[in-house]
Amino acid sequence: GSTESTKDLIADFQDQRLVPIYHVWQPDEGFKLSAIRNKAIAQAKGEFICMIDGDLLLHNDFIQIIENMAVRNTFYQGKRVLLDENKTEQIILSEKIPNITFFSNGFKNRLNTVSSKLLSSILSKRINSIRAVKGCSMHFWKEDALAVNGFNEDFIGWGREDSEFVSRLLNYGVKRKNIILGAVGYHLHHQEASRKMLPENDLILEQTLKFKKMVCENGINKYL
Repeated sequence: GSTESTKDLIADFQDQRLVPIYHVWQPDEGFKLSAIRNKAIAQAKGEFICMIDGDLLLHNDFIQIIENMAVRNTFYQGKRVLLDENKTEQIILSEKIPNITFFSNGFKNRLNTVSSKLLSSILSKRINSIRAVKGCSMHFWKEDALAVNGFNEDFIGWGREDSEFVSRLLNYGVKRKNIILGAVGYHLHHQEASRKMLPENDLILEQTLKFKKMVCENGINKYL
């Protein structure tokens, strides 16, 4: 969010000095997800980017599983547990990370609740498509993102910016690996964003697929 309350919350975390935290901000001028992602990636100090949405709560071994799996020239697609409205309200009121297991209630995607370092290392698999791309849990090397000029800021409004980014990564030669039974994220229920720009965004994606584009013009380079 772009509100003062978000700024104050981040400042509280910065004061705890557990890890360095940088607040990358843009004014609320509608759905401009590609732009804020590019700005954040440009300022990131590390070599590897773990990209998650603000409505995702993380299992305590989330980062470790991804770190153990990460190899060059590969990006990693995570999965999510979709919490229902009642479960989301319970979590917000309790102000605690949920202890959700396979046998809990209040969510969809039951298999996605399972987190096993061993099974994840064995079962996670490579695929070569943009099927089921979800930007809420996507993890990649910064050098690969820069090579394709990051996210395409021609996308305005919800939809397809993640798939288009992944399409260019694949065209560039980066491999995709789906994380299975690991790096669990719990997605808080919320009202969906407007889909009114989806037809225009579909056209941008179609052009990237048709011409096998690797680099977008309106991307991250303006922030470097």
